[in-house]
Amino acid sequence: MEDMVLCASSAYEEKYYLNERFAGLPESIREELQIMCVLYTAEIGGILTLIFDEEGNLEFVTNSYEEDLLYDDIGSVLKIKQLRESKKELLESLEIYYKAFILGQDISELLE
Repeated sequence: MEDMVLCASSAYEEKYYLNERFAGLPESIREELQIMCVLYTAEIGGILTLIFDEEGNLEFVTNSYEEDLLYDDIGSVLKIKQLRESKKELLESLEIYYKAFILGQDISELLE
């Protein structure tokens, strides 16, 4: 199985995308993801994509246009570190959800 996009936000198009495979997530979680991603791109710029890798780990992937002089590379690293700390519980829960419901792993093993 290849990487799967959870959601993405673009400062360039001012758009947010949630993969329809995750439409079944509780509304509060979908809203929290949207707020987190949109605030990131509003503050840092560029494009933020949250992707599950083949093992089900949630990765933050950032991109910017080469000619974008306003994109904050250093701020991006710091902001992602801050999000990983402040949203740790949410991100871990999303990984468990993905591993159990998308990858079909045994949930009892995931919760050990």
